[in-house]
Amino acid sequence: MRHKHADLIIEWANGAQIQCMRSDHTWVDDLDPSWLETTQYRIKPEPKPDVVVEYYYASIYAVSPAVHFKRTPNLKLTFDGETCELKSAEVMK
Repeated sequence: MRHKHADLIIEWANGAQIQCMRSDHTWVDDLDPSWLETTQYRIKPEPKPDVVVEYYYASIYAVSPAVHFKRTPNLKLTFDGETCELKSAEVMK
């Protein structure tokens, strides 16, 4: 009989990073999986890249896409690819 996690075991043997689901339903890295029948495992997903936006023009009057003002963008915003939260804002010169 084939092991429930056979495909993941093969991937792990070939170097894939494995995660297991905890009782609080969050995924954590598992460097030495036990391959229990009652535990859920997965290959660790690749992190989503950050999103960088460089087309905003900010002035004392407004912050809007530069396209509307035909001005050179002066604001660079970086958002976290996983959470979509703003990570940084940089003034471009």
